Amino acid sequence: MTQYFSKITGWGMYVPENVLTNHDLEKMMDTNDEWIVSRTGIRERRIISEGESTVSMSVEASKRALDKAGINAKDLDLIILASSTPDYLVPPASSMIQDELGAECGAMTLVAGCSGFVYGLNTASQFIRSGAYEHILVIGAETISAGIDWEDRGTAILFGDGAGAVVVSRTLQPGGLLSMSMGSDGAGWDALIVPALGTKNYPNHENIDRKEHKLKMKGRPVFKFATRVMSDATVDVVTQAGLTMDDIDVLIPHQANQRIIDLALRRLNFPAEKTIVNLDRYGNTSAASVPLAMIEALEDGRIKDNDKVVMIAFGAGLTYAAAVWQFQPMEVSPEDEAILVTNWPVDSAFQRKLQEMRTAAWKMKVQARTKASEASMAIMLPLYSFRKGLKKRGKKEDNQDEPKTQEDKQGQ
Repeated sequence: MTQYFSKITGWGMYVPENVLTNHDLEKMMDTNDEWIVSRTGIRERRIISEGESTVSMSVEASKRALDKAGINAKDLDLIILASSTPDYLVPPASSMIQDELGAECGAMTLVAGCSGFVYGLNTASQFIRSGAYEHILVIGAETISAGIDWEDRGTAILFGDGAGAVVVSRTLQPGGLLSMSMGSDGAGWDALIVPALGTKNYPNHENIDRKEHKLKMKGRPVFKFATRVMSDATVDVVTQAGLTMDDIDVLIPHQANQRIIDLALRRLNFPAEKTIVNLDRYGNTSAASVPLAMIEALEDGRIKDNDKVVMIAFGAGLTYAAAVWQFQPMEVSPEDEAILVTNWPVDSAFQRKLQEMRTAAWKMKVQARTKASEASMAIMLPLYSFRKGLKKRGKKEDNQDEPKTQEDKQGQ
């Protein structure tokens, strides 16, 4: 039986021209550039203009991906859109994209929060590796700005809009998806939520007045979940692939917060210079986050032929997804493809056993660093809360000492 592999043969991205900087946000709410950068690493984000939407951005990104892959829309066997912000709840945005591209294939929308694109990439690979399909378009696209309360500093500073798309194709070249992990912790379902946009709590005058049709986030549980799964899921997929982080050439994390990324890098003992970060320019684009970072890295040459790349994302649900992907060379002749030496069973039992021992030792080191980091956070958090309480108490006492009215001032 022929063994097929998945290969990313084309890619394209689209971000709106409209740039919203931290200085622009200073004029809209109580915040400033230094505060935002120090806590998130974000300096600006892209916001759609009139006439743009999740579908329109997806179509533009997809056209570029198809052109790069050298195929047309009619060659596609399936379209997978990862998005939590479709143009409409019904019909599926994926079908609208299929129509605008002129494709003649199935189309589905996958909703897994910010993890959606990695879910989609893992799903597409199964269709490809089984031999069922030859070309699949995977899109991550979001219009988060449509659901933002621009008076809520907790969410407004974080998110942006954009779309990234890849064509996943069938090949005989070894590589593509080497391992994957997908999971969900539904106990945290309300940590990221739009309360009044569904059949359980349909929008009405009362909940709209309370802005429940806008995105709400509980920062602390999201941060705690993210810092845990970023390192744990990465260790999982790297171990499954029989590798260690020394074998990984590039890490593409979900672009949510620089602090989360930095903590994961410390736990994994992975260098920042091999990590793709563009959240300073785009913010958190949810399901578009990983593809935007990946595509920029491909275009800049930071991802090279045969590089092993880890993609890791987390998001609403709470969900997470990770994958190790080996990027096969783009230029390979059909004759070379069928006789690649790496396709021969040359690994000895001794070499495999040695790699297993190496992976196990590395995994133990990561677990030790993670436990030390968690213990440090457990000690520091009460101290931070105590210090924050003292500051609030001091401000309250200062306010009580100050005269509050003109009469009070005259009385003094």
